[in-house]
Amino acid sequence: MIYLFSPARFQDDRGWFSETYNARKAASHGLDMVFVQDNQSFSRDAGTIRGLHFQAAPVAQGKLVRVLTGRILDVAVDIRRGSPTYGQYVSAELSAENGAQLYIPPGFAHAFATLEPNTQVFYKVTAFYDKASEGGVRWDDPDIGIDWGLGDLTPTLSAKDALLPTLSSFTSPFDYDGVPMTLTTLSPY
Repeated sequence: MIYLFSPARFQDDRGWFSETYNARKAASHGLDMVFVQDNQSFSRDAGTIRGLHFQAAPVAQGKLVRVLTGRILDVAVDIRRGSPTYGQYVSAELSAENGAQLYIPPGFAHAFATLEPNTQVFYKVTAFYDKASEGGVRWDDPDIGIDWGLGDLTPTLSAKDALLPTLSSFTSPFDYDGVPMTLTTLSPY
């Protein structure tokens, strides 16, 4: 359901080369995604949290996330009504150094916390941005209990993210599709 990609890197004395996405390879793992928009964010400070965000149907987004500079904890929370893992999360550390990528399908709220300053995150999405369809859940919801790995850092949030509802006061627009939440590692990809 949620996939951690680890694309191969081919190194020589100049550095390395990596094929970061290949539709045929993704399809060979049962992933038939069409990406329509690329997004990039820059976070100056370590401890910046962006999310937990989603877009509802008819423009629900799947996301393929990777880090260009720095390091993040990337998080996906199951918000599919009726799911046996509703409100549970998976996370993975993504960095420029490890080259790992996380694919989060529709039905999950997504967020990340920067673990280093000057972090740039790049992600491909399967639907165009639509303000009327966006939603979210609080990053610090005690019912979810995400360990952001920030230690003594004080989180930095947008004003909008600080006002998101908790899971208990939220009505999800997603229904459980019968596919359990799992984190599947595709390595090498």
